[in-house]
Amino acid sequence: MKNKLPWLIALVLFATAALLYSTNRKLADEATALRAQSTELATVRAELEQIKSTGSPAQAAEIAKLRQDTEDLLRLRNEIRQLRDERQQLTRQAQTAQAQVQAAQGQLQEAQAAAQAAQQQATAQPATAIAAAAALTACVNHLRQLDAAKQQWALEHGKTAGSTPTAAQLAVYLQGNTLPTCPAGGSYTFNAVELAPACSIPGHALPPASN
Repeated sequence: MKNKLPWLIALVLFATAALLYSTNRKLADEATALRAQSTELATVRAELEQIKSTGSPAQAAEIAKLRQDTEDLLRLRNEIRQLRDERQQLTRQAQTAQAQVQAAQGQLQEAQAAAQAAQQQATAQPATAIAAAAALTACVNHLRQLDAAKQQWALEHGKTAGSTPTAAQLAVYLQGNTLPTCPAGGSYTFNAVELAPACSIPGHALPPASN
């Protein structure tokens, strides 16, 4: 439907333009005819004046013809006025149609932008979820390493369950003598030997020990 909308809009504008062109041509033709009738009427009037001055027997016929020409002239004027009114109405309709076309184009652009944003969001969500899951897994592994290092420190140094090691004391029992860091930017708390290490990121925690 989105692909057909611009063609439908173009077709409406083309039909409106053709109708305006036809009306203008008809109005121009009627104006030309009116000018010819006006010229003929002036000639008839001149002939009537001449008939009145000479008293020709054909005076009655000429007067009747003059009346007919006058009626035709009035009829042409009325038709031209009607054509002008129709042209003004068609012009207003064309302006309304153009405004509707512009509004439809704006709505189409907004719909396309919304669809593109939704597609980008849908594409980004799986990548974000995967990155969050990877960060959680890495952080839990780090907590396990810290807990293992703490238990080994307590065993070797005869520490009680309430003892808490320092960072330097734990680093000795870790690979490269370096404390791990949370990939999501959290900070670690070692806690006492009887408690599991903790991360400041919600959800980043060791699973409870099974009995």
